[in-house]
Order: sequence, then C-alpha cells, then structure tokens
Amino acid sequence: MSDTIFITGLVLHARHGVMDHETEVGQRFVIDLELAVDLSESSRTDRLSDTVSYSNVVACATAAFKDANYKLLERAAGAVAEAILSAFSKISAVKITVHKPHAPIPAIFDDVGVIITRTRPNAHV
Repeated sequence: MSDTIFITGLVLHARHGVMDHETEVGQRFVIDLELAVDLSESSRTDRLSDTVSYSNVVACATAAFKDANYKLLERAAGAVAEAILSAFSKISAVKITVHKPHAPIPAIFDDVGVIITRTRPNAHV
C-alpha cells in the first residue's frame, strides 16, 4: 500500500524543552504528519466513514502534543505517534516531524527538529 494522508504546518504553542524558560513560557512548534492509510475503499465510496477524518487526527495530535511538558522533542513526537496509532485503527503507520524553529541554540539556523516513524505491529506498509 502506498496511500498517504498528510497534514503539514500544524502550529502549536507548547512548553517542551530542557531549559527553564522553555517550560515556563513555552514556544511555537510546527508539526507535519504523514499517515499510511488504505484509501482504496474511500476513493470508491466517497464516504468519510471509509477513511480517517483530518479534523479528528489534528485534534488527537494536538491533545497528545500539549498533554504534558516533555524535555525532548523525541518524546513529544512519540506521544503523538502513540496517540494516533491508538485512536485510529485504519492508520497502519505514522511519520511525525516536529519542528522547533526557535530552539535555544547559539547559532543562526533555519530549523531544527525530529522525524520519527512508527508502524502498527503486523501492519503491511
């Protein structure tokens, strides 16, 4: 299967980071999601029930990302992946990119972040 639902540029304010001011004030993060889903049925039927609601995925990802204050982006991204795979049985794999454009790095840079991919056990992606 090579079907994908994607959501890019989801902007969230959260309090993730190692430094005190990151957990006190928080900052802007940008999340990109790629969801491996078999879209063969919904491409024929035109029924929302045969696919995954983008709105529900965004709500799930937002809640998981903002639910706790994580020190590491790796953990924040992992929480999003776990929540999505747990909530949506039609999704066989997720790729989560978390951008931290204002990371406290003493350098000029365009972006920094993590990309993780998680696959449902026994899924054929």
